[in-house]
Amino acid sequence: MIDTTVFQDKTAVYYTLGCKLNFSETSTIGKILREAGVRTARKGEKADICVVNTCSVTEMADKKCRQAIHRLVKQHPGAFVVVTGCYAQLKPGDVAKIDGVDVVLGAEQKGELLQYLGNLQKHEKGEAITTATKDIRSFSPSCSRGDRTRFFLKVQDGCDYFCSYCTIPFARGRSRNGTIASMVEQARQAAAEGGKEIVLTGVNIGDFGKTTGETFFDLVQALDQLEGIERYRISSIEPNLLTDEIIEFVSHSRSFMPHFHIPLQSGCDEVLKLMRRRYDTALFASKVKKIKEVMPDAFIGVDVIVGTRGETAEFFEQAYRFISGLDVTQLHVFSYSERPGTQALKIDYVVSPEEKHQRSQRLLALSDEKTQAFYARHIGQTMSVLLEKSKGSTPMHGFTKNYVRVEVESDNSLDNQVVNVRLGDFNEDKTALKGTILI
Repeated sequence: MIDTTVFQDKTAVYYTLGCKLNFSETSTIGKILREAGVRTARKGEKADICVVNTCSVTEMADKKCRQAIHRLVKQHPGAFVVVTGCYAQLKPGDVAKIDGVDVVLGAEQKGELLQYLGNLQKHEKGEAITTATKDIRSFSPSCSRGDRTRFFLKVQDGCDYFCSYCTIPFARGRSRNGTIASMVEQARQAAAEGGKEIVLTGVNIGDFGKTTGETFFDLVQALDQLEGIERYRISSIEPNLLTDEIIEFVSHSRSFMPHFHIPLQSGCDEVLKLMRRRYDTALFASKVKKIKEVMPDAFIGVDVIVGTRGETAEFFEQAYRFISGLDVTQLHVFSYSERPGTQALKIDYVVSPEEKHQRSQRLLALSDEKTQAFYARHIGQTMSVLLEKSKGSTPMHGFTKNYVRVEVESDNSLDNQVVNVRLGDFNEDKTALKGTILI
């Protein structure tokens, strides 16, 4: 039995890098600590506990993790520092050597955090405790709101795909999940806490069901029947796992929004083969076409990696032309980063950093064109928007069903409320449309 009196009047700060799944898990850690009596430190207040949830998708991500740890150690001298997440799982020894780190927490050991923090008062700075193991089998549930209006429901973890450039299967383990019944129960609890929107997260969510003999489509159908949650969004789902029946279901669903995020990674079939992806450009294009046939106004976000080994100038131009012709809304562009232990290191052709940058800039410019054209088609329409409270005197923001970002005059009484908004022109930096709330 853990003596939680040691946590009374203690404060904590949280810093998260990486994907929505990490943010969800950080929120769960925060909930564990709050229930034990730890409050979140106020701005400028020295914290007793620092939690850093790390990412390791690129070399730059590793660097940002190290910088964040150093910064928090400096800002909160003497704090008990816990580092978790993919970087901590992949390189626990490196993390443990960073000055100020006390615990390197393994990928599925977040529930054990309190036992390590139980010695908070008598802790002496010294060699960090490392709990990370290579054998990751358990599934830790997570459904948390964090600082935002939306809840993030972790439905799956791990990946069996082993793409040639990726270390995530080593950091997160094999694909696994909880039951549909447990997911529905967590969503029901989110609704009881006032949640109106849930984002389904995971490493490879379309692979849901391997552990339990169920399917992702089964999960979507079950969640759609739950009263209280008005909106669900499907986060990144592999194109080969986004079935036509899922697309058709979303098109007439009560609560699943016309919003998809589909990783493409390259618009060139030769590069996709080098990446060991499980689809080709024809399949990807067919999925986009199917979505637009049944949901013409659907938002489609796409992940693209530039400069991977083997991506010659000719292959990139093929990819650019393919992506340019896709009816998608936004590109999330990443420069390829060499990761130790990956099969991609065996590919001979290497793209220079300068060329990676140029390719990235071209795709980001293309993304801006596509996003702004998509937004512009909605000017003058009236749409329902789920609003989030603003910070200070800044405008409130929210999203339409199809993920158009909307900016309205601040009124924090409307936080977490779905309201009808007439969409006007772009805001100054063209990241949102200005809206007028209709009473």
